[in-house]
Amino acid sequence: MLFNSIEFLIFFPIVTTLYFVFPRSIRNYWLLVTSYFFYMCWNPKYILLLMTSTFITYLSGILMERIKQSDREESKKVILKNWTVAGSFVLNIGMLFYFKYINFALDIMVDFLRAFHITMKVPVFDVILPVGISFYIFQALSYTMDVYRDEIYAEKNIFRYALFVSFFPQLVAGPIERSKNLLKQLAKPNDFDYNNARTGLLMMLWGYFIKIVMADRLAVIVDTVYADISAYHGMEFVIANLCFTIQIYCDFMGYSIIAKGAAKYLGYELMSNFEMPYFSSSIKEFWRRWHISLSSWLRDYLYIPLGGNRKGTLRKYFNLLLTFFVSGLWHGANITFVVWGMFHGICQVIEDVFRLCVGKISDRIKNAQMLKVWHGVNILKTFILATIGWVFFRANNISDAITVLKASTKLDNISHVLLKGGIFNLGIDSIGLIILIVSIVLLLIVSVMRENKISPIEWISGKNFIVRYAVYWTIVILIIFSLDLTGKEFIYFQF
Repeated sequence: MLFNSIEFLIFFPIVTTLYFVFPRSIRNYWLLVTSYFFYMCWNPKYILLLMTSTFITYLSGILMERIKQSDREESKKVILKNWTVAGSFVLNIGMLFYFKYINFALDIMVDFLRAFHITMKVPVFDVILPVGISFYIFQALSYTMDVYRDEIYAEKNIFRYALFVSFFPQLVAGPIERSKNLLKQLAKPNDFDYNNARTGLLMMLWGYFIKIVMADRLAVIVDTVYADISAYHGMEFVIANLCFTIQIYCDFMGYSIIAKGAAKYLGYELMSNFEMPYFSSSIKEFWRRWHISLSSWLRDYLYIPLGGNRKGTLRKYFNLLLTFFVSGLWHGANITFVVWGMFHGICQVIEDVFRLCVGKISDRIKNAQMLKVWHGVNILKTFILATIGWVFFRANNISDAITVLKASTKLDNISHVLLKGGIFNLGIDSIGLIILIVSIVLLLIVSVMRENKISPIEWISGKNFIVRYAVYWTIVILIIFSLDLTGKEFIYFQF
């Protein structure tokens, strides 16, 4: 069931209305049942994977709690807790590996052996990637680690814990919630609150806008070019790459905002997954703003346990590159995602080496205007690097990515594309282009407001009736004009 589907527009009001009508004692059970139903709408049999991951991590938490309260020696407690958390990780990562990476791993092994003139036939496993498996397994494992570190209690109520893992707004594409945030909130079902409902619906409206009006329209241009890269060159690739840079942001942020809004309507606060990443002045800052739930998960449960930056410069760089290797691999069983992850890791290492050798140039600039210019240059640099990285993310293979990047440097057809109507050969008409330009301007205005700590919802709420509803209806009308684009899956569903 997609957020941008008629089914969800029927599902959501029924679920939320009955949630507030039912007695508080059964509201969590109702959310659990509906969350499982929501997931089963894709493939009913894969609910068993969700339930298995839930049971394993729930049991690991209970076992660690009992070990902690036992009369054993402290050293034995540590050993038993280590084995418990290791077992939880092995079983969960094992499921993830089989359903997401088994054929990819076998292909890599065959290619490796072929380099030594060894031929091997391996079976091809007929498995379908369960939607959201990377998200809910990482969320469940974060609970295991939090209990292991004594950062949260072991949840005794298996139904409440199951709801934490399967909460339908963020089940299939995040944000990857932490037990310290969401699980604690689920301990107390909420009553209806007008302000929560209003804010949640406005957030969902904005999420639908940037998904349907922007991401899906940008996808038309991107898919047209990448479907046959031999038919395009120069400025056409530049436009397609810029469009994908905005598309993936709007697509993923759109899901995250709808999820956050749906949870807000029910009275729950999900973490923010994006903080205007394209205003970042470095790749390091970019990852503090982009897919925050994943980047913070990798930081807390991989980078820091590996030693972080506490064991010398070379070890820090190794830990950083390994973390970004895992980040790339998390996104998909394709070498393009690995290269994309490593590209970001290498960029961070280069940035860090540059700072060590030269220092922070901004500290040497005394003129306020020049400091703003330098900051702007760094934002542009980071945006260009992120756009280059997205080429590997979007391309079908490394060869296509390199072809696109090479062709993007040749801008001999600028006038044809921009002045002679060549842009309309990319799958978009004049009305669609106008809507897209207006939408990008609107997104930029909202982003600038948020970057300056101004809440767009609070800003709109403070305006008079005419201004408020002019904004609301502008967004609604643009969505209506884009309804022919609906039904496209969110990009991150494949992860």
